[in-house]
Order: sequence, then C-alpha cells, then structure tokens
Amino acid sequence: MLNDSELATLRNRFKRDAEFLLQTTGSGDEEEAENKKSQEEKDAKPLPRINRHSLFWIVASIGVTYYVDFLHNIMENDDIKSWWFNVGLMLLGVCLSLAMFCIVYLEWFKGIQHYDQEYPAVPPLTTAAFIAASCSLNMALWPVWSFFTPLILFTQFMGVVMLISLLG
Repeated sequence: MLNDSELATLRNRFKRDAEFLLQTTGSGDEEEAENKKSQEEKDAKPLPRINRHSLFWIVASIGVTYYVDFLHNIMENDDIKSWWFNVGLMLLGVCLSLAMFCIVYLEWFKGIQHYDQEYPAVPPLTTAAFIAASCSLNMALWPVWSFFTPLILFTQFMGVVMLISLLG
C-alpha cells in the first residue's frame, strides 16, 4: 500500500486543499451577506407598478376585445358550447376568488406579504383551477374563433393579469 512518506504527502495536500476551501468559503459568506442585503433592498424598494410590459398587455387585451367583438360574441353567439363555457366560468370564478383572497384580504387587510408560506395550498389550487378553466373556455369558444381561440384567450388573460397586478 502506501508508505509513511506518501501518507504524509497526501495528508499535507489535503490540508492545503482544505485551507484553500475554507478561505474561499469565507468570501462566499461575504457574497451571501451582500446578496441578502441586496434582496432586502429590493423588498424595500418595489418596482414601479406601471411599466411598458403591463401597458402593452392591457392595450393588446383592449384591442383584441374591440376587434374580435369579444363581448358581443360571448353574449349572443349560438355556436358556443354552453356546458364547457359554464364550467370554465365557474373555474375562472374560483381562480379569481382565490386571487382576490390573497391580494385583498391577506395582503391589504392582514398585511401578509408572503401568503404562499402561510397558506401553501392556495397557489396550486389557483393554478389547477386556471388550467382547467382555460381548457374549458378553449373548448367552449373553439367553434367561434377556431385556431385563433387560444391566442385571443391568452391575450385576454395577460391583460387581466396585468390589470390585477396594478392593484397589488
């Protein structure tokens, strides 16, 4: 196996490597402290609510609503599959109710900023309700706009999300 001199050499090499690793870890702690400080500064200074990105989606949603005559088609088109449409509206109502619960009640009244830690079941439930609602609405409105339906609904969704993000 190894004789004493080879063992001593190996031990010294590991000792040097360990000292080097400890030195680099010390500087990593400083970087980690700086990252924490910068994260705290980000939390202290929130980004502006109105920006180009949110304005684009809100304007695009308004434009799509106008040009495809969205509300008129929803109210009076007989091609809509009403069962899927009603299921989609109920699931969308669940999704928006959970979002309003988080924004209005938990954030505004209770002052809980990280409600996903207090109520860990809310984000997955909201996500599942929204995915099911979007599938149902796509199936219900497919006879009206055909392959444009997912694009139209996605634009509407982004406009609503950006509008809600202006609230909280």
